[in-house]
Amino acid sequence: MRIPLSWLREYVDLPASETGRDVQAKLVSAGLEVETVEQLGAGLKGPLVVGQVKTIEELEGFKKPIRFCTVDVGQANGTGEPQEIVCGARNFAVGDKVVVVLPGAVLPGDFAIAARKTYGKTSHGMICSTDELGMGDDGTHGIIVLPPEHEVGTDAIELLELVDEVLDIAVTANRGDCLSIRGVAREAAIAYGLPLRDPALLDVPTPNADGYPVQITDRLGCDRFTARTVAGLSPDYRSPIWLQRRLQKVGMRPISLAVDVTNYVMMELGQPLHAYDRSLVQGAIGVRRAEQGEQLTTLDGTKRKLDAEDLVITDERGPIGLAGVMGGANTEIADHEETAGTTDVVIEAAHFDAVSIARTARRHKLSSEASKRFERGVDPEAASAAAQRAVDLLVLLAGGKAEPGVTEVVAPSGPHTITVPADHPDKVAGVTYGRETVVRRLQQVGCDAYGQDVLTVTVPSWRPDLVDPNDLAEEVIRLEGYENLPSTLPKPPAGRGLTARQRLHRRVGRALAGAGYVEALNYPFLGEGVFDQLGLEAGDARRKVVKLINPLNDEEPALRTTLLPGLLNALRRNDGRGSHDLALFETGLVFRPTGEETAPVRLPVDRRPTDEEIAGLDAALPAQPRRAAVVLAGAREQAGWWGKGRPADWADAIEAARTLAREAHAELTVRADRHEPWHPGRCAALYVDIDGTETLVGHAGELHPRVVKALSLPERTCAMELDLDVLERAGTGLLEAPRISTFPVATQDVALIVDKTVPAAEVEKALREGAGELLESIRLFDVYENAEQVGDDKKSLAYALCFRAGDRTLKADEASAARDAAVALAAERTGAVLRGA
Repeated sequence: MRIPLSWLREYVDLPASETGRDVQAKLVSAGLEVETVEQLGAGLKGPLVVGQVKTIEELEGFKKPIRFCTVDVGQANGTGEPQEIVCGARNFAVGDKVVVVLPGAVLPGDFAIAARKTYGKTSHGMICSTDELGMGDDGTHGIIVLPPEHEVGTDAIELLELVDEVLDIAVTANRGDCLSIRGVAREAAIAYGLPLRDPALLDVPTPNADGYPVQITDRLGCDRFTARTVAGLSPDYRSPIWLQRRLQKVGMRPISLAVDVTNYVMMELGQPLHAYDRSLVQGAIGVRRAEQGEQLTTLDGTKRKLDAEDLVITDERGPIGLAGVMGGANTEIADHEETAGTTDVVIEAAHFDAVSIARTARRHKLSSEASKRFERGVDPEAASAAAQRAVDLLVLLAGGKAEPGVTEVVAPSGPHTITVPADHPDKVAGVTYGRETVVRRLQQVGCDAYGQDVLTVTVPSWRPDLVDPNDLAEEVIRLEGYENLPSTLPKPPAGRGLTARQRLHRRVGRALAGAGYVEALNYPFLGEGVFDQLGLEAGDARRKVVKLINPLNDEEPALRTTLLPGLLNALRRNDGRGSHDLALFETGLVFRPTGEETAPVRLPVDRRPTDEEIAGLDAALPAQPRRAAVVLAGAREQAGWWGKGRPADWADAIEAARTLAREAHAELTVRADRHEPWHPGRCAALYVDIDGTETLVGHAGELHPRVVKALSLPERTCAMELDLDVLERAGTGLLEAPRISTFPVATQDVALIVDKTVPAAEVEKALREGAGELLESIRLFDVYENAEQVGDDKKSLAYALCFRAGDRTLKADEASAARDAAVALAAERTGAVLRGA
């Protein structure tokens, strides 16, 4: 909402020394978001005067029409002689009053004016357009032609109100009252402690039976409708300069006097109005829901197919307006330049249901100044005052006559009352305001408050956003100043730190970051087409998704069932921007519907839900396990003077899983597997032990080439994903620090030949169990395949076994015995044979 400071001063006697910046600071302190303060006319310097065109000479021989004019500017040029000016515009004629800027003046944008020779003539100044003066759009796109009553030589800077300050306020959805000069003036009056001259306090005649007939069939959609009639308007009357300038300053374009008056009153009081050409309205005006498929051509010239939920204004023919959004073309106020013009108008000032107007505006993709206000809440009590204000202006400015008939249809309703403890704002803010301060602040915003320890507060009609005690507390706090709230840290009770689950999630993030991965946070949405790109089978559980009713993106309407699509998109995007060596990770929830979800319950809003109601809501939710995933591409180790680099491969993805397992104090078992979207020969299934049962926790490996191609990923892209909740259950609890032995380690290397189909993990597991308690660590350091050396379909696995005792130095025969026991068990379980035996 744009608020001209000059207009604001009409209703609040702000100190003369207060600038727009000063008012901005006050309003921001009161809770309004004043984004900018625009300095209109900054740098403007006269002489800028009213002139009258005396002669016009058409210059020939140029690519565009050029006119050489003489303009009477009175004594403004010091000589009294007509000013010679070259101009290319053609929307003025001899005798017209125009705005002339003379040499020595400076226009906005630091544009200095001087006499100069052009088109074979010397131009001593300029005839100005609205754009050149920074006035905004007036619809003419040409020279300003002034009404004839303005005297030649009059200062145009003052006449056109070119110097002003305009506050641009970002009005939040709950403060519809501030979409008006009246609402912001009320806030300014409170901020400065000054009285408000409320422009809505007008003498309004009582309704009578002589008013224009109105029939309301939907009282829920329209609870108030005021109609007034003005007759005898002169079609030749134009909006005065002051009215046009005020509309331009708030960002609206002047159109015609009747329309300008309704727009002016809307900006002044916040009540949208509509003016109908009385001669085009047939019969009584009605308000009802549209019939499905009805059509209406709105003022923007668009023919719209109406929905049964749309609220419409009608006459005997059918819809003549989309209620609260835009009027219809069939009752449009006529311009005298096109037709005989409109002489009799019917003024509509109504109050419509906010939700209904919001849905209609979105359904038709038609946002107007009126719909913006109705969506946020309009003061229903201002309708009759707004209609009276429009009638007064039309009578004053267009020579019209207000007919005595007054129509006002009102649905019975009472004021909204809230009961609130007097110390409630104190408890919310943590500051002691006291009852007197609370009552005073509530009265300043228009509330009636009475009572002692418990206040009964009647909310003003212009503040529909005040619905509960917390809203009242917010009013007190913001007016007392958010900046005056003390900064205090909460004091958490003992024993309520992070849970074990939260600590695990933090450790996982730190561990992956320490391993060189960068966290990438992605939206939890996906399109189902990505499942085909990942190669998931038709019955894959990951294809069963939860769809959103109102997705942010129509192409991604489902909640994710795996973290990989978001991470792979991030990897592809970064690779496309030149970052080819990538290691990304993410932890987050996925959404897995089980089919056992119940219908959600509607929770109450007037009390705290019971435990049973909350449990019923939880039962309607899908399973939401927390997962961790990594993706890798490019080099895992960079090349340099220290040696060759190494590309990321499937082993790095598996190692990332082992890193997470160590953080959870769980033992990870790795086995070969086939699972989309991984390469069938480079995919590992990850298992953990939970209460003696081996449980699948995730997969890791290299992605299938078809997936890499479908998603436009770098070659040999690798990925890992596992379930953190399962991993947590497999953990052994707090990790006990190992006892460090002071005795030396005994290392034994062993190379075993096994079938190629035997997983190295099975061999390692057998060696570990066979070696017994003396084994401190085991590491696979070599895999060798050569038919001549180890035989067909065989491979050699070389392990380094480290033995150590905590109470003595091991003898060679003890270490050898442990090694032999390990080899024997491996031979028994996997058929392993010592290489060279």
